[in-house]
Amino acid sequence: MPPSLPAAAPPAGPTARRGDRAPRGKSRMRPAVLNAGTRVTLRTLPLLPDSVKRALLGFRSVTVDGNTLDTTLQLMLAAQRAAGIGGLVASDDVAVSRRQLRITAAMLPGAIVTDVSELSIPGPAGAIPARLYRPTTPDPALLVFFHGGGFVIGDMDTHDQLCRLICRDGGITVLSVDYRLAPEHKAPAAADDAYAAFRWAGEHAADLGVDADRIAVGGDSAGGNLAAVVSQRARNDGVRLPALQLLIYPVVDVCSETRSKTLFADGYFLTARNMDWFMDLYLGGSTVDRRDPEVSPLLAEDLSGLPPALVVTGGFDPLRDEGKRYAEALRAAGVAVDLRQERSLIHAFVNFFPLGGDSATATAAMISALRAHLSRG
Repeated sequence: MPPSLPAAAPPAGPTARRGDRAPRGKSRMRPAVLNAGTRVTLRTLPLLPDSVKRALLGFRSVTVDGNTLDTTLQLMLAAQRAAGIGGLVASDDVAVSRRQLRITAAMLPGAIVTDVSELSIPGPAGAIPARLYRPTTPDPALLVFFHGGGFVIGDMDTHDQLCRLICRDGGITVLSVDYRLAPEHKAPAAADDAYAAFRWAGEHAADLGVDADRIAVGGDSAGGNLAAVVSQRARNDGVRLPALQLLIYPVVDVCSETRSKTLFADGYFLTARNMDWFMDLYLGGSTVDRRDPEVSPLLAEDLSGLPPALVVTGGFDPLRDEGKRYAEALRAAGVAVDLRQERSLIHAFVNFFPLGGDSATATAAMISALRAHLSRG
């Protein structure tokens, strides 16, 4: 996240390569100074007119593959580079990266939801913490939500603002699941917890005040991966399917190189190094292979019979192409797919909705689509 608002050159362009190495997540600034600057930036960005943002950027825009980067995010990325921040991961120390992500997320305002409660769900290896958000006028639909963070960082608190927004503006109940993380818990621990939480929600639909036939699964990035895996597991086990799978720039193929992974390997928040670090921690020493559909759901032999999918991608996200490929593969297998390609945005844009700009517009459109899909159930 940015600690200041200097004019700066645009992010790395198409010449970036997946093998490039960004800074190892260590800023030139001391953490206290960096966080103070970040707080100022996050409060200032939503207040700046677009003309001022463009002036700070020297009236330079970034266009790749015919897509032009959102001005607000371009300025945010420029400020990141000025602070020496190398991407999503703050440090190679897992505890430090987790703590920094929580600190930064807490600086972003969320929607007001008054009915929020903490739950404990029985899991395959013990209790799974969860958080339930209820809208003012409850709808019988439920979204079981899995947070992003590469299976390593991220938790219910880092995605609290987004869950509150989905609950308030979507008018639906949200169950956020705090699944086990790597490296303490290798694959498939996260998927096991996610599936257990989905099954539990269905079994306790009446207690939750929701319709068992209108329970969706969803998440961003790694959470999108878990939503896809849960959907495939449910189909394979012959149990009640999710009403919808909400896949927000999902990780669906950790084996294949794509054009977007090359174009956006560095300089666009989620870096190639970040992704490699996540996978090393998630799969290193695991019994699950990278090509296993439990890790790369796009590589499943059969994608037929899966729940309808709402797939959202970002034009400047290294995961852009695999998300689109999964949407196309689902559609080819006879699955109903609503693919939303947000061409001006980067990875994690749904977390940046408080900054305004295209992130806010796209997140609002996604929530509206989610509500519309679930209202058909």
